Amino acid sequence: MKDKIINWNVDPVIFWITDTFPLKYYGLFFMTGLLLAHYIIKRIYIKENIPIANLEKLFIYIVVGTLLGARLGHCLFYDPSYYFQNPVEILLPIKKIGDSYQFIGFQGLASHGGAIGVLIAIALYCQKYKTKFLWVLDRVTIVAPIAAAFIRFGNFMNSEIYGKPTNGNWGVVFQRDDMIPRHPTQLYEAFSYLLIFGILFFIYKNRAKEKANGLIFGVFLVLLFLTRFLIEFFKENQVGFESQMLINMGQVLSIPFIIIGLILIITRKRQTVNTL
Repeated sequence: MKDKIINWNVDPVIFWITDTFPLKYYGLFFMTGLLLAHYIIKRIYIKENIPIANLEKLFIYIVVGTLLGARLGHCLFYDPSYYFQNPVEILLPIKKIGDSYQFIGFQGLASHGGAIGVLIAIALYCQKYKTKFLWVLDRVTIVAPIAAAFIRFGNFMNSEIYGKPTNGNWGVVFQRDDMIPRHPTQLYEAFSYLLIFGILFFIYKNRAKEKANGLIFGVFLVLLFLTRFLIEFFKENQVGFESQMLINMGQVLSIPFIIIGLILIITRKRQTVNTL
């Protein structure tokens, strides 16, 4: 460390399980975040006397929705031309290198796609098991920021999705890419998401009359995607075409979520007032 500069050069691979199959920090953090979120929401279900079997079914829907949505989101939002020509790489963790395919893991998951995938998955779950959509969302979104935070910790370990250069006197040097001190935007997001979790949990614990009507979900959308929108100003663009845009793709995709969140907050607060 020099001045306030951190030199970061961690190997993304923890160890190789086989010659071609690695255990990576990203995958470990991803699963840790999901399991921790599952543990907390399980405590919520127990406290509300909701059968845990309901949660286990929901958890499967959410995991599948997250992975499919995040992967498809990356392929469609950021590099559609490549993946239309190489469709086998969309859902398989492989890449054609030379004349053969090699296992590389899923290098490319879009959080906005993951959010859409989760919403669709929960809607399908609620339709099948006759459960109130907003009731489920209010509880799932309490813990969603925890999973999101751990994903960003994984991005930091991978030295990816980092920020723009700082003034040179502070920042993180991601030595695997260059020697320029940069904003560690992965950590900005991760710690912001943990703070959002604290806010949502506080609302859940202290606003009993409003906690089951979509208000928590609305606050979640506004806080998380507004945070994402603002931090994007400090990020490097992920793909070349974003340099031609006034705001980048991550910011464009955040705006609808923020608007929906504001609408939910306003309408649900009015509903609460009218029922008092």
